[in-house]
Amino acid sequence: MEKIRKNYPAIAPAGPTYSRGVRVGNLLFISGCTARGTEAQGKAAMEQLRVTLDRIARIMKEEGGATSDIVKITTFVTSISDWRAHQAEQEALFAEYFQGKYPANTLVEITALAEDGLDVEIEAIAELS
Repeated sequence: MEKIRKNYPAIAPAGPTYSRGVRVGNLLFISGCTARGTEAQGKAAMEQLRVTLDRIARIMKEEGGATSDIVKITTFVTSISDWRAHQAEQEALFAEYFQGKYPANTLVEITALAEDGLDVEIEAIAELS
């Protein structure tokens, strides 16, 4: 099966050693997206979450899909206690972007992300038509 590796420099620029997305048949694997390079970098986790979800939604649209096509995400955060302290806002953002069609989600606390000022990273797997 053909593997199509893509980057989306206008949406979520990838580093030099990986692809932002890899499509294999009907599956799309999106590497971890953050608020890197945006005004949200270094700001509150919920501001970063909005930018991150927006980037993922824009990638899905670019591929002819929608966030409802996402079947699995992994959410990495640098502080689960901060994440939980903003649970209502986090739930509202997920409701806005997934409109009740939530993917499976694993939440993982990590020590740090690739750059200072990044506290949220989400990777996704989608099934496209």
